[in-house]
Amino acid sequence: MNKIKINNKKIDVKICSTFASKFTGLMFSRRKNLLFKFNKEKYHPIHMMFVFYPIKVAWINKNLKVVDVKLAYPFTPLIIPKEKAMYFLETNPNLDIKINDKIEI
Repeated sequence: MNKIKINNKKIDVKICSTFASKFTGLMFSRRKNLLFKFNKEKYHPIHMMFVFYPIKVAWINKNLKVVDVKLAYPFTPLIIPKEKAMYFLETNPNLDIKINDKIEI
């Protein structure tokens, strides 16, 4: 596990940087925090197929600033961010994270 810092609070995350880890994400898995890392900023949509619980998704730009936050519900076919991002975080829906927050990786 790796740690990131959001609003001075450290959380454990698994970093997803391979095709396989990005493809599977939270499908069929227990609750955990995943940080998806990409090679360039763009609109990285997600789906909630075979994720059986709600999550919060925060899209983060190359400057490590949160540019969009959405609640995602089970079996939602497509969720598209408002802004381009280099990362996104899938986490507990109760985590206090909002647009313009800075992340430390």
